[in-house]
Amino acid sequence: MADKGTPYFHNEPGVTTIHVGSKEFMCIGAKPPFDHPHIFIDMGAADEVICPYCSTLYAFDPALKSGHARPEECVWDVVPDAEPVP
Repeated sequence: MADKGTPYFHNEPGVTTIHVGSKEFMCIGAKPPFDHPHIFIDMGAADEVICPYCSTLYAFDPALKSGHARPEECVWDVVPDAEPVP
């Protein structure tokens, strides 16, 4: 997912912690149409951060590839399998 730009994550399953392989990402809360404003989160030197909108705890896991998460279903493809608009 790193080749697609900034990864997006959601917490539709309602888990306590989402482990991510990226320190910079977007949190959308739940899947549309119940998402919150899509906000950019930068962990900086920290290994954990809490989303100020949905209170999801994100924990950096260097064993995960950039753009991946555990649980996997928390990765959101902005436009999955989209075809170009003419």
